[in-house]
Amino acid sequence: MNKHAKNTICLWYDGDAEEAARFYAETFPDSSVGAVHLAPGDFPSGKKGDVLTVEFTVMGIPCLGLNGGPGVEHNWAFSFQVATVDQAETDRYWNAIVGNGGEESPCGWCKDKWGLFWQITPVALTEAITDPDPAAAKRAFDAMMEMKKIDIAAIEAARRG
Repeated sequence: MNKHAKNTICLWYDGDAEEAARFYAETFPDSSVGAVHLAPGDFPSGKKGDVLTVEFTVMGIPCLGLNGGPGVEHNWAFSFQVATVDQAETDRYWNAIVGNGGEESPCGWCKDKWGLFWQITPVALTEAITDPDPAAAKRAFDAMMEMKKIDIAAIEAARRG
């Protein structure tokens, strides 16, 4: 990220922004870690020379990880929504997040070990719940409401009735 983006998502971490950025870069395509900036002086949650910020990209979206310290938690109000093309891709991202200390949540949501929320959303789910046939959309929606990780075959079966 040599050129500064006009709009960057700033994500708060408790001392482990670089670890999170590296995990995202290893897990998702079009993701990378850029500059790691060290604190020029002591700050409330760290000392001079500690990692203060990390520039990184998640699936093409510029982000800045700020090691702001304890007491600030991510919540459902912000999440990354990842559109997947098939069950294998859905499983790969879901398992990477949940299997690395994360947690499952309902309806295709999960939380990584740093508390950041992710929606692992198959394109097939989006198409099913927006089906022009309201009954098909409702069946798919109702099936999704019973899931944690999205099962594309079950969504498609529900859509068909």
